[in-house]
Amino acid sequence: MREEIIRYRRERAGEALEEAEIMYNNGKLFAAVNRIYYATFYEVFALILTKGLSSSKHSGVRSLFNKEFVKPKIVSEKHGDFFNKMFEFRQRADYEDFVEFSKEQIKGWLDMAKDFINSVEQIIEKIVEDKKQS
Repeated sequence: MREEIIRYRRERAGEALEEAEIMYNNGKLFAAVNRIYYATFYEVFALILTKGLSSSKHSGVRSLFNKEFVKPKIVSEKHGDFFNKMFEFRQRADYEDFVEFSKEQIKGWLDMAKDFINSVEQIIEKIVEDKKQS
């Protein structure tokens, strides 16, 4: 069952990333920020599930990710920082007034999200493969 949920979360990450690009291309910058964050969130959720971990709160998922994958350097510090920043930017975009993001910022975040997801996908694949072999 856990493999099915991991696969589902990975699919959701891909869909959210596609949605982010659509929103960005249509000038919906706040929606793009939201979808970029959720693309990374779903991928991180799939990753922590590989260790049998979970949380019902975004802050809990973030904490587990940092503790289990960033701190031991399974995930690069660059990607850990990116996920943590997107958590904050999504909060600001969704809940604060008079927040502004430039198209250039969001384009950079989209590119980084693609890199982030590709990197985490490789980590998940390795973990899943290692579990099959053991």
